[in-house]
Amino acid sequence: MHRTPFAVGFLGAGQMATALAKGWHAAGLLNAAKSMAADPSPATREKFVAATHLRTVAENGTVVGSCDVLVLAVKPQVLPAVLAELKPLLTPDKLVISIAAGVTLDTLTVGLGGHARLVRVMPNTPCLVGASASGVAGLNAEDASLALQLMSAVGVAVTVAEPLLDAVTGLSGSGPAYVYLMIEALADGGVKMGLPRDVALKLAAQTVFGSAKMVLDTGTHPAALKDAVASPGGTTIAGLHELERGGLRGVLMDAVQAATERATELGGRYMPANLDDETVTEILARKKGTIRQAPLDAGSPSWSEILSETWADIKDKARRRVPGYKTFRKLLSDSEYDK
Repeated sequence: MHRTPFAVGFLGAGQMATALAKGWHAAGLLNAAKSMAADPSPATREKFVAATHLRTVAENGTVVGSCDVLVLAVKPQVLPAVLAELKPLLTPDKLVISIAAGVTLDTLTVGLGGHARLVRVMPNTPCLVGASASGVAGLNAEDASLALQLMSAVGVAVTVAEPLLDAVTGLSGSGPAYVYLMIEALADGGVKMGLPRDVALKLAAQTVFGSAKMVLDTGTHPAALKDAVASPGGTTIAGLHELERGGLRGVLMDAVQAATERATELGGRYMPANLDDETVTEILARKKGTIRQAPLDAGSPSWSEILSETWADIKDKARRRVPGYKTFRKLLSDSEYDK
C-alpha cells in the first residue's frame, strides 16, 4: 500500500473525473484540502464542485503546481495541447495518470518530454456508480501499483501489459454498451410475452446484475453456472438452444475483436507526427520484447528481419501496409503512417 491520502489534481472536470474524485474521497485516498480540478468550462467546474466539494480552477498550471498525482481526464483530441502546456511545468516527482482512450504511453512520454512517472488507465462508465472494470499499465511497477490502488476504490482493477489495454477497451471499456443492449433485448422479450415495460426492464437488469454477482462472488465458471440452471428438457435449455442457433457467443466475441482492433487503429492518431531518431530508438528499445511476441500477418517476414531494417524502410513499408509491417505500425502508434 502507498502513502495516502494523495493530493490529486484532475485536468478536466467532466463526469469521469467527478466519479473518480468522489470514489477516492470516500475511500480516504484523496486529500480534500489539497486536491482540485482544472477545466476551462465554468459550468463543468460548477458541477464538479457540487458533486465533490473540491476546489476548481480554470488554469492547468495551478493544479500541476499544487498536486502530486495528476489525472489527465480530457478528450484525446485536445490532449496534445494539454501535454504541451504541462511539459515545462512537470517535476520528476509528479505521477501522471491518463484516462484518455487510445493515447499510448509512448505518446505521453514524447508529449511530456520524457517524463518517467506515467500510468495509463482504461476505466469504463460504471465508474460513475462505483462499479468500474479498469485496466492499468505503467512505465514502472510501483506507479502502476499506486494507480491500481486508486482504481480499485471505484470498482475492480487489474494490471496488464500496455499492448493489452486495447483488448481491455474492446472488452470492458466498450462492454457496458453490449450489456445494455442485452438488457434491452431481454426486456423487449418480456414485453413481447406480455410483461409491462417497467417490470420487464427491472427484471432484465436485476437478472444481469445477479448473474454477474454469482460469477464474481462464487468464482464458479460461467459454463458451470449455466449448466446448473439448464435442467434436462426444461425451459432454459430451450432458450439456450435459440441463442446458440442465433450465434450469440460468436457475435459477442466478434464485437470484442472489432472494438479492440478499432482501439488499436485510433491509438496512432494522437502521436506527434515527426519523431526524431533518438525518440524512435527509445520507443523501439522498450517495445522490442512486445513486438517479437506479437502475431505476424500471413506471408510476412520474421520480426528479427523486420527489426534489422532501417527506420526509413520500416516506415515506408508500414505506410504501404506490407504484411507484417501493418502490425508493427499499430504497435508503434505513429500517426506519421497515416499521412
